[in-house]
Amino acid sequence: MPDPQFLFIASLAALLVGLSKGGLPSTGILAVPILSLLISPVKAAALLLPIYIVSDVVGIWLYRRDFSARNLKILIPGALVGIFIGWCLAAYLSDRMVGLMVGLLGVGFCLNVWFGPQPHLREVRPGSVPKGLFWGALSGFTSFVSHAGSPPYQIYVLPQGLSKAVFAGTSTILFAVINLAKLPPYMQLRPYSMADLSTAALLVPAALIGTVLGAWLTKRLADRWFFRLIQGTLFLISCKLIFEGLRSLLA
Repeated sequence: MPDPQFLFIASLAALLVGLSKGGLPSTGILAVPILSLLISPVKAAALLLPIYIVSDVVGIWLYRRDFSARNLKILIPGALVGIFIGWCLAAYLSDRMVGLMVGLLGVGFCLNVWFGPQPHLREVRPGSVPKGLFWGALSGFTSFVSHAGSPPYQIYVLPQGLSKAVFAGTSTILFAVINLAKLPPYMQLRPYSMADLSTAALLVPAALIGTVLGAWLTKRLADRWFFRLIQGTLFLISCKLIFEGLRSLLA
């Protein structure tokens, strides 16, 4: 039985995973950093993957009618390529370095949204195939390394002006596919023990509560505040990733 402190922190991480599957995608990226306060980031990512997959099932059911099929057709192939690249490079990459790269991209995107051309001057367009394949691959790659795939997804999708339900549903389905595709490589790199699976099982209730709560919040937040929350969370998390990456380089 895990000690109470670990169980509390791990349950909080699982709750954040559930919130992300319920429609608040930026919250999920906080799960690995929080759990890394007690265990290594690699072990944290491996432990949380089954939680992601269980939460995905509920998330898909909640958003089964709200998603962008075109975006999924573009993003999923790119994401699978990114996962394969992550698998091949897993032994050579530092998760802090990947986090630094993702953080820089996230901060750049937020600054452009906040201080670039005003919304009424921006032309909302469907995402292009080349850009979608690129951001999808980067999302799959960063998700494989540290479950940090949401910033690249948001960078590609947010400018399209999707409704919040379609935005959330597309995210949920995309990362359900990504997480399922990550399972065989994770098991090959670090096979799960019965202790790992037992611990993951203890965290499932918190994740399921988070999934339902995330869907409830998504439906009740006004579009303006929903996307402000997404962008604000993305900015704060990106800053944390940059800080951790720079600290690792200077250590």
